[in-house]
Amino acid sequence: MNIGKLIRDVPDFPKPGIIFKDITPILGDPDAFRECIDEMATAFSDSGATKILAAEARGFIFGATLAYKMGMGFVPVRKPGKLPYKTISVSYELEYGTDTLCMHEDAVAKGEKVLLIDDLLATGGTVGGMQQLVDTVGAQVVGIGFLMELDFLHGRQKLHSDNVVSLIHCHGE
Repeated sequence: MNIGKLIRDVPDFPKPGIIFKDITPILGDPDAFRECIDEMATAFSDSGATKILAAEARGFIFGATLAYKMGMGFVPVRKPGKLPYKTISVSYELEYGTDTLCMHEDAVAKGEKVLLIDDLLATGGTVGGMQQLVDTVGAQVVGIGFLMELDFLHGRQKLHSDNVVSLIHCHGE
């Protein structure tokens, strides 16, 4: 199945000049969604990771499902004020602004091996923020996975991992 064909381009969302890559048709197709999760699980099966970190909101869909499939813990990385316990935070740049990510300070142990999962790699800001959170607690990123990568934005160059998997590559704007 060519899951890339299911992605819908939505112009001028969330602001003029942005072409939003809508993944909801993939999520609505059980075979396509299952294929995405199975491919990521296969790609990271030998990673040695014990937890998956994913940022809200669409990253939760893939991260939590993959954690379940692989028998790992799941760590939600959220915006400020959304987590009930003590948090650590990092601010980062998006392709169209800035944001802040937080996680519970005890969600990942020093030396623990983790995967970072998100729906989209654009400029690398969100996953770079997650990498900073992992570095802060002394854990180790052993893999980074995405449903889709916007190659023309060169976000991969900002990542600090040799194990980066993107299921779909978009080469043009």
